[in-house]
Amino acid sequence: MSTEDQPEAPKTRAEARAAREAADRKAPEVPRAPEGEWLGLPAVAEPADSEPVVPEPVKVSSSAAPQPALNDPPLEPGPDHPKDRRFLYTILAVVAVLVVVVGGLGALSLFQGPRVSQVQVDAAEAIDVSGSRVILTANQALQEIDESQVTVDPAVPFTVDAAGRSIGIRFTVPLDDATEYTVSVAGATGVGGGPASDLSTTFTTPAAKIFLLNRSAEDDSIFRTDLGGENAVPVFTHPRINDYRSTSTRLVVAVEDEDESRILVMDHDGENIRELTLPGDGYVSSVQVSERGGLVGYTYSDRELTEDSGRASVLVTQSLSGDDEPHIAEVGDAEASIAEWQFVPDSAAVLFIDFAGTLSLDDRSGDAGAQNMGIATSLLGISRGTYTAIVSRADGTTVELNLADGSETPLAASEPDFGPATTITPYPGGTLRHVVARDADGLPTGQAIIRVDDDGAATSLFDVASGNAILQACPSPSGQYAAITVAPNLVENPYDDMLVPLPGTLQTHLLDLRSGEEMVVLTGFDASWCQMAPHF
Repeated sequence: MSTEDQPEAPKTRAEARAAREAADRKAPEVPRAPEGEWLGLPAVAEPADSEPVVPEPVKVSSSAAPQPALNDPPLEPGPDHPKDRRFLYTILAVVAVLVVVVGGLGALSLFQGPRVSQVQVDAAEAIDVSGSRVILTANQALQEIDESQVTVDPAVPFTVDAAGRSIGIRFTVPLDDATEYTVSVAGATGVGGGPASDLSTTFTTPAAKIFLLNRSAEDDSIFRTDLGGENAVPVFTHPRINDYRSTSTRLVVAVEDEDESRILVMDHDGENIRELTLPGDGYVSSVQVSERGGLVGYTYSDRELTEDSGRASVLVTQSLSGDDEPHIAEVGDAEASIAEWQFVPDSAAVLFIDFAGTLSLDDRSGDAGAQNMGIATSLLGISRGTYTAIVSRADGTTVELNLADGSETPLAASEPDFGPATTITPYPGGTLRHVVARDADGLPTGQAIIRVDDDGAATSLFDVASGNAILQACPSPSGQYAAITVAPNLVENPYDDMLVPLPGTLQTHLLDLRSGEEMVVLTGFDASWCQMAPHF
């Protein structure tokens, strides 16, 4: 028997296990599994009596995270997830940009100095009344502002009131209409120091409009128009309008109804009419208003008058709102009959001459009563802003009376001298004086309106020939224009039958007061620029 054909001798368990291990070491290397996975080797068929061999797992990376089983829920992103990092980077970028912007603006503010952040101005009010204001608000609190740092172009008088971030510029006279104004503050500095800067604002006033009264055989009308006269609109109509006045927002109209007077207050468009309570059943004339004091004033006479009873031409004031009772002016604790009176512009005070010739000043906002200002024969006018009245004294002199301290100086003659004036109406920068030329016998030969500047220089502005009459000359609030009321052809111009009779035909000539050129002639009279109605 050949040795090659002889069967292999039986092996022990230990020898068989050693033989298998030797065979495994000679087997080819197992391929590496993809990163992050564990590999399990297939089971090797073994004899039933052999010990099972557990395959050793091959770990690709000890730092790789284990993969979830297929039936496990997905894992939430951790703090190191790429999406979290992108969000964090976005937040950091936004914060960085904000820091740069805020720092840049702070540095810009530091290097530029204060700037204007807000402007307040009522341009429409500014052309009607004195005392209107422009308020500049800066972006930071300011050091003290001196009046010399402020300029207004075109130039107008003003005062300055500054505190904190705000600078208030108060115009002491009304402004021109349709005019661009520039207000500048030079060298403004913040309270914290830093560079100085110039603050400035520009605004434009609106075109002016006026009211006029027009009487006719049927109804009387108050109409509003521009200064060209092409856009006249009636705002209130009544069979008998005796007088009216205008504030910046309201009309005050005196009408005649059933042989007595009524006073109506309404909006500029004639709406929201309400009636004021009068002292009794009687007649009203010489209506005036105080815009600043919120008052209406008028002279009142009872309808029933006897030698022993009734009131004649007493001065009455009351609130435009109608929330108070009529208040009758007194002199020496007695109701006084009044010959002439006017509101002091931009105040609640009245200046009047009683039938005894006493000139009195009475502040209707208080209870001090009337102050005696001497004897006077005529009250010619009161200037805006200066509280100076022009009055004729009993000795025939015409004086400028300071209503604040009672001092007075003679009114200087104009150059050239056009003679004594019958009326003098002040405006910012001068006066309008109505003079009458007479022949050797004292008969009128003509009338004229003379413009007299503050320095006394006089210019003939408007004149009419004999047979015509100038009833009134009223400057616009700023002195930019003038409205002159004329009664033409007196011989053929009969009077009406109103409480204060006037020629039936009246015209209003509008002039540019600066150039002297006539702008337009309008039908009607009693321009709203006038402080009181004309009389003849």
